[in-house]
Order: sequence, then structure tokens, then C-alpha cells
Amino acid sequence: MNQSLSIVSIVVKDYDDAIAFYTEKLGFELVEDTYQPEQDKRWVVVKPKGDGQAALLLAKASNSKQEEYIGNQTGGRVFLFLQTDDFSRDFDLYKSRNVKFVRPPKVADYGTVAVFEDLYGNLWDLIQFN
Repeated sequence: MNQSLSIVSIVVKDYDDAIAFYTEKLGFELVEDTYQPEQDKRWVVVKPKGDGQAALLLAKASNSKQEEYIGNQTGGRVFLFLQTDDFSRDFDLYKSRNVKFVRPPKVADYGTVAVFEDLYGNLWDLIQFN
């Protein structure tokens, strides 16, 4: 069996605001932005630059129930883990782009980590493993 995690869906308020955050603040690549007329929505995929294949589907909330989960997809826990090969470089870059860090860098047995928020408040780990 050969499986891998491909795309994770994240609920957003607005496609264009989310694209701007992920591409301009975090430096992700816009992989696809295709209008789907049969469902009157867009298929928007972004991914971190590099060799990894995992990506995010930016899924605009389509009803009030989905809107309740914007920014709180995991009940306040860290939601996603962005692995880097140079923690200091990326931490400094994100700080210069006004990415909000809610926990400062910490060196642990497994590596260096800091927690930041996306544009809606979902928590992410920026992490460099040892």
C-alpha cells in the first residue's frame, strides 16, 4: 500500500483574502484557482514552496454552520504544522510580514518551534525538527 496525505481543507471567509495571506505572508504557491459553475464555488489550492506534496484547499464557508468553524477548526489546538529547513530564516521573515506569533520560539528535544495564527486565528506550528 502506498498512500499519502494530499490536500487538507480549511474553511475561510473569503477566497481572495485567504490567497493573499498564504501567498504573500507565508510565501505559499497558488497551485489552482478554478471556478466551478455547477457548484458556484472556486477550487483554490495553495501549498508551501519546496519538495512537499501536501496542500491546502481554501474552502469558503457556504452556510452559517460552516462559518462557525472559521478560525477554530480544531477547538483552539494547533491545527497544522509547517516544517522548515531554517527556522530562524522563516521566523524572521514571517515576523517582518506581520504574521502574529502567539507563542515564542522554543527549543525542545525534537527541534525548534513557535506557534502562529493564520488570518482567521487557526493555530500553526512553525517547526524545524532536529
